Amino acid sequence: MENMTILKKYTVEYHVKSTPRLLYNYLHSPDGLDLWFAEKVIAKDNIYHFFWNGSEQQAKLIGKKENDFVRFKWLENDDEEECFFEFKINIEPVTNDIALLITDFADDSDIKSAKLLWDVNVSKLLRLMGSDQK
Repeated sequence: MENMTILKKYTVEYHVKSTPRLLYNYLHSPDGLDLWFAEKVIAKDNIYHFFWNGSEQQAKLIGKKENDFVRFKWLENDDEEECFFEFKINIEPVTNDIALLITDFADDSDIKSAKLLWDVNVSKLLRLMGSDQK
């Protein structure tokens, strides 16, 4: 019997000084994603090819709503039917503050390092947008 890894869903939140429209462009377009998420991104027919350090991973765009969210599913995780990664733009109703919520999956032993990787990537995004908090 195979050793099954149980992946757990987790969400990280980042406050962004931006407009939903500008942020959305960085989250769904290949040109926007390759500025902060991967070294290079190519999209064709809702399949996104992400390149890092000479390796490639493919994800299918499985959902999006303009200025709201983008959801991808890694193609090599087909056995993990419910697993995805999502960028959600949240607008606080009272203050109109913008938050980027990232939902992803990892096994227990990798969640901490996965969150750190998101921290690094999102801080690149925030610097690009002139929105870094520090």
